[in-house]
Amino acid sequence: MQRALPACAPELRFLGRGWGEGVCHHAPARMTVCAVPLYRGRFAPSPTGPLHLGSLVAALASYLDAKSQQGLWLLRIEDSDPPREVPEASNWILQALDKLGLHWDETVLRQSTRQEAYLAALHDLAQQGLIYACRCSRLALADHSIYPGTCRDLQLPWQEGAALRCRVTAQCWRFQDRLQGEQAQNLARDCGDFVVRRKDGPFSYQLAVVVDDAHQGITDIVRGIDLLDSTPRQLYLQHCLRLPPPRYAHVPVLMDTTSGQKLSKQNLATPLDLARPAATLWHALWLLRQEPPPSLREDSVAQVLAWAVNNWRPAQLRGLTQLALAAPPL
Repeated sequence: MQRALPACAPELRFLGRGWGEGVCHHAPARMTVCAVPLYRGRFAPSPTGPLHLGSLVAALASYLDAKSQQGLWLLRIEDSDPPREVPEASNWILQALDKLGLHWDETVLRQSTRQEAYLAALHDLAQQGLIYACRCSRLALADHSIYPGTCRDLQLPWQEGAALRCRVTAQCWRFQDRLQGEQAQNLARDCGDFVVRRKDGPFSYQLAVVVDDAHQGITDIVRGIDLLDSTPRQLYLQHCLRLPPPRYAHVPVLMDTTSGQKLSKQNLATPLDLARPAATLWHALWLLRQEPPPSLREDSVAQVLAWAVNNWRPAQLRGLTQLALAAPPL
């Protein structure tokens, strides 16, 4: 995403429900504007492997942001892409969160149970003339960082072997990120028409996350900065589907300074050490620049979390895009 704020018009500016009344300036007239609801945050891991320290940093930041504001913290398992999933990974994630004392409110939502809701949203977009079939292969698009619109006006049939894309316009989408400041993106210039259903069947992350956040009444999203670039597409879908936008805070990602890569399951990050859960939480707090007292490492999980909720300072992360993976001080 471009950090500079380009001059482009028309523009849509989203402030999110956490800043006052639920506001979407220049939103469709049929969108309902309502008073601010209770803070409802969420953590939404994919079951592609066990949690690692990078996962914990994101989960803990979202948990503390919710609980420090007397809010709810929901859990969603994003299991809508079976080829990428690891058997038992969902259970590993639930067990790890439980051992770390990160107890979620309400019932766990699984994307695998939400296919009808995604299909209904897809049909809504189609009725607005926003969806078209695309038969472009990855090879054909290899030299294009932005989708060139090859299939946009071909009126291809919706059938097996074709992806479905959402049309975008040359609007400038702006939003205020609580940690990264004002963001802007022209979808036509910087992204192009994007996939909402893949050729092999699964609905895209962009569509599913928007539908599920609205379904769960999520008001605040705290997640890794690697998803910052996805936010304008999600704002666009929220706008088209007449859904209220949440407030966003994108936390820096944890980087392995040896390899220069983001700590992730894809890069075979080491699973969390759950033998000493309080010490593991302390390490994550230290990486998040919360400056936990050294003595807290020897306390219980409940004591560590109580201190962390009472002393949560998200401003310590403002403007940061990366956190260096390092061993905690002795």
